[in-house]
Amino acid sequence: MSTSKRFTVGWLYPDLMNIYGDRGNILTLLRRAEWRGLEARVVELQRGAVGGMDDVDVFFFGGGQDREQALIYDDLKEFKQESLQNAVGGGAQILAVCGGYQLLGHYYQTADGERFDGIGLIDVTTRAGKKRFIGDVVVVTSIEGLTPSTLVGFENHSGRTFLGPNAKPLGKVLSGRGNNGSDKTEGTVQGGIIGTYLHGSLLPKNPHLADHLIGAALRRRGDGALSHLDDSEELAAHGWILQRAQRR
Repeated sequence: MSTSKRFTVGWLYPDLMNIYGDRGNILTLLRRAEWRGLEARVVELQRGAVGGMDDVDVFFFGGGQDREQALIYDDLKEFKQESLQNAVGGGAQILAVCGGYQLLGHYYQTADGERFDGIGLIDVTTRAGKKRFIGDVVVVTSIEGLTPSTLVGFENHSGRTFLGPNAKPLGKVLSGRGNNGSDKTEGTVQGGIIGTYLHGSLLPKNPHLADHLIGAALRRRGDGALSHLDDSEELAAHGWILQRAQRR
């Protein structure tokens, strides 16, 4: 099969950065690509030097606790940073959730004051807070043309993330706490990178966001048009969470 018919998801540190059901994001990307006739595959990007990152269309970087983030910290900077920078520069997309989101920023500071410098792909900084934010989140997205315009998910984090001038929020929080509980923003969008605190997992209940990632990645090959899929079941789940949030 020609490379134009292939779709590759790169899963960063699946053994350590994989909590709260976020594997569902991988499955959603693969299935929605397969349903459109693409040869979809996942490559697991573990610690150490790895090949094939140039072939990845969408990277997924999941969440982990402070211990797991510390374990991958040096590896991310030594073996993955340059390849990720080059891939995004070439049109690849990244979806980073929670811990992955934090490590793509400038730094993450723990509750004990220890600071881990991120790789600076997005203009955000994060400090640990005293209280965890836990519960449903509803966001009106800032991504132009996304239909529906809402995103739903579940947050469970103590990090307080603040956006710099080069990053814009993924959306405005209607329900939940979002990035930091104070400025009503959730996540970030910067170039081909989406960072977010939405678990649960995110993409099965937000198929329009999955298609945004797939389409944006394929455009670097000159073909980002995606055929229509019946998303009635997925959007029913999306709508149910919207209704539940409105009742609270």
